Amino acid sequence: MSKPETVALKTKALQFRKKILETLEAAGSGHPGGSLSAVEIFVVLYGLVMAHRPNEPRWEDRDRLIISKGHITPVTYVALSGFGYFPEEELSTFRKFGSRLQGHVHHKVPGVEFNTGSLGHGLSYSNGVAMAAKMKNKGFKVYCLMGDGEIQEGSVWEAAMSAAHYKLNNVCAIVDYNKVQENGLVSEIKGLEPLAQKWSSFGWNVIEVDGHDIQSLIQAFEAFKTVENKPTVIIAHTLKGKGVPFMELKSAWHGKAPNKEQLADALKVLY
Repeated sequence: MSKPETVALKTKALQFRKKILETLEAAGSGHPGGSLSAVEIFVVLYGLVMAHRPNEPRWEDRDRLIISKGHITPVTYVALSGFGYFPEEELSTFRKFGSRLQGHVHHKVPGVEFNTGSLGHGLSYSNGVAMAAKMKNKGFKVYCLMGDGEIQEGSVWEAAMSAAHYKLNNVCAIVDYNKVQENGLVSEIKGLEPLAQKWSSFGWNVIEVDGHDIQSLIQAFEAFKTVENKPTVIIAHTLKGKGVPFMELKSAWHGKAPNKEQLADALKVLY
């Protein structure tokens, strides 16, 4: 990838972070921490990796992104609007009564594949879609974005076994490993390490990357496309609240929107 293209994606990531914060402040509620940690993942997937058509959201041969940690609607909706699925102006209705931009992802929003938010379900659904693709001889890929706290749930590991058993090399799970969940540090609530070895022992191809490094993410997704006979998991090491120092690694910002003063402070230091 050329340097100008990489710079363009980095610029879009910064724009998305600003819009996420503004959207949350206007709504007065939402989840900034996990949204900010996943920005580069969305930018790379929609900006380069996935085959998709914003003007034809249900195109049969599109790649699918399943948002298993469905509460990260701020980054999901900002990314979808930013890539042309619906007008940016609609973000002002986020979490408002009667709006389709609800607090958890909903399939009535163009570009959203599956209603999630009750965590632990996305990978199972992704497996089903991937199996259907193989049965229909379709070549599209299924990406499943999960949180690190989410993968403490047993249903995820049942799905992990199934994907390996059925050799679903068209499934790419992504763990947004930001180290913080709703009530504290993941390591203190229910530690995941050795995480890479766990996925490997379940029969998965494992790739670990810096989840904020655009070039590393691109290389990881390209590597996934070359793997045969097994699913791939990308463990993306990220920072909860990335880009706003007073939000970073703070569980308090899991589900708390900034007020006007905090928004102004965040925009001054955003990086």
